Amino acid sequence: MENEYRRKMKAKLGLRRDIFKEFLAEFLGIFFLILFGCGSVAQMVLSRARLGDILSVHIGFTLGVMMAVYIAGGVSGAHVNPAVSLAMLILGKLPLKKFPIYVAAQFLGAFVGSCAVYGLYYDALMDFTKGEFIVTGENATATIFASYPAKHLSVLNGLGDQVIATATLVICILAITDRKNIGAPKGMEPLSIGLIIAGIGVSMSLNCGYPINPARDLGPRFFTALAGWGMEVFRAGGCWWWIPVVGPMVGGAVGAGVYLIFIELHHPEPEKQEENNVQDKYEIVTMT
Repeated sequence: MENEYRRKMKAKLGLRRDIFKEFLAEFLGIFFLILFGCGSVAQMVLSRARLGDILSVHIGFTLGVMMAVYIAGGVSGAHVNPAVSLAMLILGKLPLKKFPIYVAAQFLGAFVGSCAVYGLYYDALMDFTKGEFIVTGENATATIFASYPAKHLSVLNGLGDQVIATATLVICILAITDRKNIGAPKGMEPLSIGLIIAGIGVSMSLNCGYPINPARDLGPRFFTALAGWGMEVFRAGGCWWWIPVVGPMVGGAVGAGVYLIFIELHHPEPEKQEENNVQDKYEIVTMT
């Protein structure tokens, strides 16, 4: 009876076209990335670091990315990042016609995820701010949702920071998912990708956090502009907002190019791989 009910529900509500399924998967994946990630920042900021610290933020974003990949990986590939989608487009792993759909889903999911964090912590936010939403300074709360530069950071250094960090992310993702390389064991890709975020967080977050994702930064920034923080979220940091958008897109393209030139172009063809006994080498590496 239950199976029959499920079949009827699927017949009525199940999507037929892959692009619609992929849109929903990307939307839901980045929604949870924001919920875990920005939620961990909110808990740290609003408790004045009593119930969270920078390590808990790293853990929040690591788990957010990991669960996003588990949620969307089998449907859309779980890009949940326009820079990753651009890298896949450059490498021919994402059709051009799907690229704007993926990006739209990512931005929308990040925006709605910000709404969820705001609603979850609404009372705490009001108690902390007394109704005055500040973008920068000691009692700033806009930093819960989007990135802002440290005082020492120049525009050029900030742009370079985002290019390097995002290129690192893309190169590592490509290595993990490359079946002609060692790759990650099946089903372990989300954990491996989450650990990339942890690595970037503990090594590259001093300058501006580590947005490395235009949708993760710009979607929540739009939300804060509409929710009471105002247009100062775009003016702060010397109009910083464009750097976490442009930098990661450049970094995604750089990462794709580097992996292609340094690794992917040099994979042996299947028949040559058997002759060179490459698979045995991989097995030796994984056993050590």
